[in-house]
Amino acid sequence: MKEFKAIIEAYEQYKVAGKNTALATVVQVDGSAYRRPGARMLVSEDGGLTGAISGGCLEGDALRKAQTVIFQQKSMLVTYDTTDEDDQKFGVGLGCNGIIHVLIEPIDYQNTINPIELLKIALQDRVFSRLLTVFSVKYSKQEQIGTKILLKGNHVFGDEDKLETPLWEKIQDELKSMDTNHHKIRKYESLDDIQVFIESIKPTIRILLFGAGNDTIPLAKMADILGLDVILIDGRKNLATPTRFPSALKIITGSGEEVVEHLETDEHSAALLMTHNFEYEALVMEELSKLDLPYLGILGPKKKSQKLIERLAKKGIPVNQATIYSPMGLDIGAEGSEEIALSILAEVKAVLAKKQGTFLRNKTGPIHD
Repeated sequence: MKEFKAIIEAYEQYKVAGKNTALATVVQVDGSAYRRPGARMLVSEDGGLTGAISGGCLEGDALRKAQTVIFQQKSMLVTYDTTDEDDQKFGVGLGCNGIIHVLIEPIDYQNTINPIELLKIALQDRVFSRLLTVFSVKYSKQEQIGTKILLKGNHVFGDEDKLETPLWEKIQDELKSMDTNHHKIRKYESLDDIQVFIESIKPTIRILLFGAGNDTIPLAKMADILGLDVILIDGRKNLATPTRFPSALKIITGSGEEVVEHLETDEHSAALLMTHNFEYEALVMEELSKLDLPYLGILGPKKKSQKLIERLAKKGIPVNQATIYSPMGLDIGAEGSEEIALSILAEVKAVLAKKQGTFLRNKTGPIHD
């Protein structure tokens, strides 16, 4: 998500400066590769790069091809076969052992539904979206249909007229059975092997950070690096300030009862109790327990969370202990606030991605689903 935001920001700057651009998108990967479908890179006519489609291996060649796309104003599908032992032809030894298909599209600033404008619409609010990109490996030498449609809630944005009726109907049928947590690449052999990359775009993870002490500063900084939205909440106005937490999207100060009234939550939100104030967190938990949060982390020993839950039970307030993580964080031997922040954010990411947070070397299948 952070990459999307960076691309949109660069797009706006290039638009003002009058510099032509092209967008490179990984639309399909066969085998192993550093980046997966959905990775993007914005290229300007003077060689500016924002985002990435690999670990740095393909960017140079993609830059040259993107400049050709900008000059010709025609989309292009480029295939990088890193299973070829002669991968030195790309200028470096890639060693990924995969085939990577990259769609490069010219960006028309006058078109209000160009690929980046569709990304902007997807990120405007916290509503799940699906972005449709149409391409053909079989006819890779021809101009590609490209990124044309964004489905958001009950709304369709884009140019569905560019899709033939049989294809649009098949896509709509496909969407009915799709898991919202995954992307999908569908090949329609009956329609001349045309392919569609159906990309799920979820809202940015929102971190509800309760606690403005010194130990939460590294966590807020790290969350910003990861592109997460941090809402800082505390009763101490002298600590919960923009000076101490410049990356916080919003700062809420007040008593335990007051602050929860100002919270906005959804299935992509995680609450972290790090105030070191038992009474404050007890009041906060009364309200948080009423919300359907997928992650509620409590800093400190397990006895602390048990006492909090017991207090709520005495008041007749039920608690979904399946979503409570206490002590919060992955067991990585963390010491110090920076390592603890790493441990906590890694666990939040794993839980919201519905992963176990295990060693990748113990995984029998591919790294990515």
